This record gives sequence, structure tokens and C-alpha cells, in this order.
Amino acid sequence: MKANVRGFDKWARIVVGVLLIGWALADGPVWAWVGVVPLVTGLFNFCPLYGLLGVNTCKR
Repeated sequence: MKANVRGFDKWARIVVGVLLIGWALADGPVWAWVGVVPLVTGLFNFCPLYGLLGVNTCKR
């Protein structure tokens, strides 16, 4: 797994993920658990979809 997520993209994913998970924990809708996906991709600096599409937000 080569890192393909960095900078603003990484932090936006982490913030959105935490907010969605917090909403799910506070009696939000079940679909808010989808926040796990952006949180994990932000923490691991790797997005499988970016890999398939050839997108890379890391500085070269």
C-alpha cells in the first residue's frame, strides 16, 4: 500500500469521519457509521478508490 492521501485531503477525511461516527453514537442514523471509511483512509494515508483511479494527493 503506497500512500496516496496527504495534506488537506487527509485531514478532511479524518474530521468528516469523526463527525459522522460521533453523530452515529449520538443516536444518529445507522448510515452515519459510513464515517469509518473516511476515518480509516485518512489515518492509513491510503484510499483504494484513489489507487484504482490513479489519483494521488501526496506531494511528489
